Amino acid sequence: MPQLNPNPWFFIMLMSWLTFSLIIQPKLLSFTPTNHPSNKTHSTIKTTPWTWPWT
Repeated sequence: MPQLNPNPWFFIMLMSWLTFSLIIQPKLLSFTPTNHPSNKTHSTIKTTPWTWPWT
């Protein structure tokens, strides 16, 4: 069964992960995001307690 022989496939997997980790990933991470988080101030909402009919 040739698929049990890891000799060619392990090298291909290792090279693809090294390519991704060392070349492609830093290029993708260098892009700036388009949606920057906004600096909105969080306002506190005044809530009224619930009046329970049995109390």
